Amino acid sequence: MRTSAESGADACVGDALEQEHGGVALPGHVVVLIVALSAAVVAQGGYYPAGRILVTVLVAVALVAALRLRPRVEVDARMVALACAALAGWVLVRAVIADAYEVAFGAVGTLAGVAAVALILARTSVGERIRGAEAVIGLGVLVSVTAWAGVAWRLPRFAVLVEGRLWRGASTLTYPNAAAALLVPLALLALALLLTRPRSLPLALAGYLLLVGTGATLSRAGLIALLAGLMVLAATAGLWSTISRAGPLLLGAGIAVVAVVPSTPGTAQPQPALAAIGLVSGALIVTGSVLLPTRVRGGAMVGALLLGAIALASQWGSDPLRAVLASRGNLDSPGRSGAATAALELVGANPLIGTGIGQARFLWVTPNGNGALALYAHNEYLQLLVDLGLIGALLLMALFATMAVAIRRGGAHQRRAGIRAGVFAALTAFAVHSGFDFLWHIAVLPLLGALLVGLAAPAIRGNPSSSTTKEKA
Repeated sequence: MRTSAESGADACVGDALEQEHGGVALPGHVVVLIVALSAAVVAQGGYYPAGRILVTVLVAVALVAALRLRPRVEVDARMVALACAALAGWVLVRAVIADAYEVAFGAVGTLAGVAAVALILARTSVGERIRGAEAVIGLGVLVSVTAWAGVAWRLPRFAVLVEGRLWRGASTLTYPNAAAALLVPLALLALALLLTRPRSLPLALAGYLLLVGTGATLSRAGLIALLAGLMVLAATAGLWSTISRAGPLLLGAGIAVVAVVPSTPGTAQPQPALAAIGLVSGALIVTGSVLLPTRVRGGAMVGALLLGAIALASQWGSDPLRAVLASRGNLDSPGRSGAATAALELVGANPLIGTGIGQARFLWVTPNGNGALALYAHNEYLQLLVDLGLIGALLLMALFATMAVAIRRGGAHQRRAGIRAGVFAALTAFAVHSGFDFLWHIAVLPLLGALLVGLAAPAIRGNPSSSTTKEKA
């Protein structure tokens, strides 16, 4: 557990790094990578072939631009790329055995993207990574705001009516849980950066909006992942620092989410004015937590807490809140439990080599005696075991191991202002959420995971975009 003195020292380091790297511009290869992520977000996460091909091409362009810089790169990025290649090779071997290639090619493309991101970010400096992290957080804010607006105004492009009961924010990803899987890691990264730059109002508001968007998705797995990430952030960055900085953002986001709840039931009329009032109220709380003098900040936060309690009390017992709690206020998910049971049966039938990517169909009998069918297990670890068997699981563990080594070795190099703590928390959240939903099938999410790893891996020194000499990492 970090002490308050250590957290304070990190804040000083963060301010120093902010001054040192404040004028750093994003190099071209990182700009193209962020464009690729943006394109994936717009193209429904890159789930469908057209969007996936576009994203793959853009990432390839970014990689070519990065390779032209030719600085000396740590072995870690190359090991991650080799592990991706090994897993991709097994995917192709299994596709040949099953004589089924279309879905397998998509998986290979995703793994190629993960490897490319590792190699791209290996050719960046600390300052460039900080700027890149801020740019990706900005992209997440756009996703978050559109998800919130989709619910508040019932915009079909940005929200979906799930099972005819609740409107849930999804933005352009069109899948609420995928939107939450994107927003939660970025919210944790923004919070971690805020811990070292506590007077940064843009960072505070960005973190707040990311949390609001997460709430608008009404994703139970997203909430569980957020809690897991916050615990890791508290352990790595300091409990008191995390509470003091994240608390106002969570409070403000809570008020904004409570205000949008009346717009969520499918049978109710949207109330955008109430949602907007809640959003502005939460933003004012966050702004006050950053700008108010220390001597009055505590009293202001107590007042904000009372405001939050009043907002919650005003909705307590209301039909919209009851509808949300009935659907999202529990861990009951017959579809997931049924798919998991079917997946375990398939693993037992094909334990070593699996069924092949995209070949499994999950069948089970529901409690009312009807049959149910699912294409995904809603658990990526179990899904991979079904698709690629024990061999695939071991290769995935090897990939994770190379990523862990890269992150660990990154700690021995230049300190990043909040990046490492944010990466630990964000990757924890993503790993937890991956046990509840089919996230790795949506191209933008594995790319985000690879980007997080790359942010914490060893960086080169100086500015590689203007260097043609070999630089020691």
